[in-house]
Amino acid sequence: MNTLPDLQLPSLPEITLRALEACNTDENYRKISEIVASDTALVVRILALGNSPLHGSAPGIRSVDQALLRLGTQRFKTLLLTAALQQVLLELGAGAWQQLRDFWRHALTTALTARALATLTRYPEADEAFMLGMLHNIGELIAIKTPDAEARQEYMNRQSDIAAELVTSWGLGPFAADAMRYQQAPPSELRDAGHLVKVISLSTRLALSDSAGIAAAGTLFGLSEELTREINRRIGHDVSAMAASLGIPLLNSYRSEPGSRELRQTVLRQAIAQQAIGFADLTGNSGAILAETVNSLTLITGLPALCFGYDDDSLVLLSGTTGATPHMAVTAQPGGSVLTEAFNSRTPVSLNEQAPAVLDRQLLSLLRSSSLTAIPVVAGDRCAGVFLLGTDGNTPDSTTELVRLFTEQLSSVLQEKNASFESGAQSAGIDHSVATEKLRKQVHEISNPLTIIRQYIHQLRNRLDDPDAQEELDVVRDELDRAGNLLLQMSQDTDSNTDETTSDLNAELRSLARVFESSLFNASNLHFNVLMCNTPAFVIAGPSAIRQIMINLVRNAVESLPNDGGSVTMKTSAPVWQGHRNWVEIEVTDTGTGIADTIRDALFTPGKTTKGEGHSGLGLSIVKQLVDDMGGIIACHAGQEGTTFRILLPAASQEESKSD
Repeated sequence: MNTLPDLQLPSLPEITLRALEACNTDENYRKISEIVASDTALVVRILALGNSPLHGSAPGIRSVDQALLRLGTQRFKTLLLTAALQQVLLELGAGAWQQLRDFWRHALTTALTARALATLTRYPEADEAFMLGMLHNIGELIAIKTPDAEARQEYMNRQSDIAAELVTSWGLGPFAADAMRYQQAPPSELRDAGHLVKVISLSTRLALSDSAGIAAAGTLFGLSEELTREINRRIGHDVSAMAASLGIPLLNSYRSEPGSRELRQTVLRQAIAQQAIGFADLTGNSGAILAETVNSLTLITGLPALCFGYDDDSLVLLSGTTGATPHMAVTAQPGGSVLTEAFNSRTPVSLNEQAPAVLDRQLLSLLRSSSLTAIPVVAGDRCAGVFLLGTDGNTPDSTTELVRLFTEQLSSVLQEKNASFESGAQSAGIDHSVATEKLRKQVHEISNPLTIIRQYIHQLRNRLDDPDAQEELDVVRDELDRAGNLLLQMSQDTDSNTDETTSDLNAELRSLARVFESSLFNASNLHFNVLMCNTPAFVIAGPSAIRQIMINLVRNAVESLPNDGGSVTMKTSAPVWQGHRNWVEIEVTDTGTGIADTIRDALFTPGKTTKGEGHSGLGLSIVKQLVDDMGGIIACHAGQEGTTFRILLPAASQEESKSD
């Protein structure tokens, strides 16, 4: 029996559909990658292509992010469309679809657990652990699509070997193969096994949420029952959230018909739009291509159409499908017509019930229709022209979707033909984003041992009675702080070279909170509370400065906590009205020992650090300077029950006026 899969494996239609929608709406690569990475069949497809001989002796791809970087977005999208076409032809019984839903939930639970355990136990490649968690039971996925009962059982019996053969064929190395091969070995035999083998084996057991998995966590990594159950609870919540975002029901029986029907319609519309574009002559300039494709638009919609191109601040009538077109040129400036409104807003505009302008009446006469819709063709950062469709005021949703897909594909053609340098820059930008994300992960891995070293220095300092030795250790800790801050700034500065920008404060703090939770708050007696406001919290500040401020404040807060533990709370509020303007507020509160009287008077002044006893030192002077540079306000409230730092940053919606 050929145990390796043919790569044409089944996916839940909701996942394939959502992945296609994310590509068609140009969502960022992280969102697309997150959707694809949640499905074993799609992971197999993209990793098989990324690790194919076409790429020579390149290192093995171990994550969907790496595959996107190697393949490029266009090939990535083509792969998704191919998968969708094959999914449409897939025939499974009702029971098989139910098994597929349960398989998806178990595979994703295992993968997320593997990533969490890898991070918790400091395995350096958390994404690799996630990917192997998605693939560990691929034999079951092959069995679901296999009609022969005997062959199906054989695949189920050889799941571990099949997964091991697959990762070996991709050149992912012996450790990855061993993690697959020994995933079902008893925990008592894995105590001294390789790190990755233990992570995958424990993940498969914890995904079942039984007592054997809880016991194995203690055997393999010494994890307490309380911590292990908390991991299970969080992973269960994450899987439920992912299922909800994709429209996959987990509590009730699964019915594939609605998702499959919508997927068929989506694939059919994409194929029709792509074929219609291919009917036109695409060798000329932008205007010639627009003039050619208007016939294709009428072909797929059955509606009369006109095409206007943009030239020298004018919209010029290029062609139509209602007979001979007169010479017509109108200003591109807004004038009340649907044509100029669509061009300037870059969104479709329908006449509907609004009173038509004179230009609208002229266009209705040319189209010989009672109503019309204007659809802009946006290529890169410019609007190349506008299509006008004659309607009766009641256009079906299916036609609207066809027009959207048609104009999106036409936009891609125009970008390739007339702005190749823009599309090249866009591709380079995506590749840069992927590389930046990889750099951030590497920086995070470097920061972890730095944090451990700092904690050991803190403990060592408290054991020494020699003031000189304590002072020397303080210097070492300051230098470690500075190195850690520089690393985190470096990972952020790759995105922007200036802090004169607008940032989503809540998004930045949520991202930073994940770093804090896995480093500063990994002890069981330390608790980190993140309370983000529900309203938008955009501030006039750069991500690098925000992170530098929060790193200093949260680290100080943790170091102020007593030896028996405590909590730190990071909270945002918006909008906050003070001094005749809007602000966004950040609060960092700890349950520590407070601030010594000798420190309060010179709180934000550089001086000798006393971290571990209160908030002070060079870090707070840096925080004060950064807040001042942003035009913000910082204040401190200290008492016997802890300390709160309150920062007000200018809200992005309220620029400082001249009177300010």
